[in-house]
Amino acid sequence: MAFSLYHASVPQYLQILPAVVGTLDKAEAWATENGLSGEEILGKQLAPDMWPLTNQFRQVAGHSARAIEAISSGIFTPLTTPSPLDFAELRTILTDALATLQNIDADTLDAQADKEVAFEIGGQVRMRFVASDFILTFSQPNFFFHTTAAYSILRHLGVPIGKRDYLGTPKIIQPA
Repeated sequence: MAFSLYHASVPQYLQILPAVVGTLDKAEAWATENGLSGEEILGKQLAPDMWPLTNQFRQVAGHSARAIEAISSGIFTPLTTPSPLDFAELRTILTDALATLQNIDADTLDAQADKEVAFEIGGQVRMRFVASDFILTFSQPNFFFHTTAAYSILRHLGVPIGKRDYLGTPKIIQPA
C-alpha cells in the first residue's frame, strides 16, 4: 500500500480526541464533586514553565484539526487568543475539532501530502515543511504531547482516569 497521509494521521486523531473529551467530562464531574471551579482545575499545570490544562486541551484541537486544515492554506499559526477557563468552551473546541476531522476527505488530503506548509508566528515564517512532514514530525507529536500533558495534570490532581481513558477505542478485528 502506498503512503497515505490521511491514514497515518486522521484515524489516530479520531481515536484519541473522543477520549480527550471523555477526560474533560470526567474532570468536570470530579471538580463538581469536590466543590472546585473550572478555573481552579483548568488553570493547573505540571510545572511553572508549562502551559496550564486549558491550553493543553486547546492544543490537542490545534495540532489535529487545525493542522490538517492548515495544509490547504499552506500556513499554520499557533493560537494566540486567551484560552477559556470553562469546561463547556473547551468541550466545544474539542468536539468541533472532532467534527472537522470526521469530514476530512482522504483522497483530498493525500493529494496535498507534498504541498508546502509554513509554521508562522507573528507573521514571520519560523519553519517550512512538506505537508506530510509537518503532520508527522511536528503536529502529530505535539498532539500526543499535549494529550499526555492534559492526562498527566488530571492524574496529578486525582481525577479518576486511567490508561483506557487515554487510549480511546482502538480498531481491532472483531471475533467472528
